[in-house]
Amino acid sequence: MRHLTDRKRAVGLGSAKSGTAHFWAMKVSAVALLILIPLFVFTFGPMLGEEHDEVIAYFGRPFPAIVAALTIAVTFKHFKDGAQVMIEDYVHGLAQKIAIIVMICISYAAAATGLFAIARIAL
Repeated sequence: MRHLTDRKRAVGLGSAKSGTAHFWAMKVSAVALLILIPLFVFTFGPMLGEEHDEVIAYFGRPFPAIVAALTIAVTFKHFKDGAQVMIEDYVHGLAQKIAIIVMICISYAAAATGLFAIARIAL
């Protein structure tokens, strides 16, 4: 009968080596969203209920367009990282790999669609 300590059992198994990177990516994007969401609300809010031409002219200006584009990009990156961690925690096997790939594709497609719309309005 072998008597192994927990440390001895864990030696050689390795680590994922990406836990710290995921943690800091989530923290940095959360702080960025803490700044961007109020900016987005205060730039987007005055345009609610306005005529289409006024909204297009407003988002044709650089500041509102940049705030909207940054908010979309950072929000979907934060969503992708958070959903990936959730899937890694609760789904296993082949379903995990498929779910992560589908979620990443949906996240990038939604971000690209939003950025395209902002670019189309602003340019």
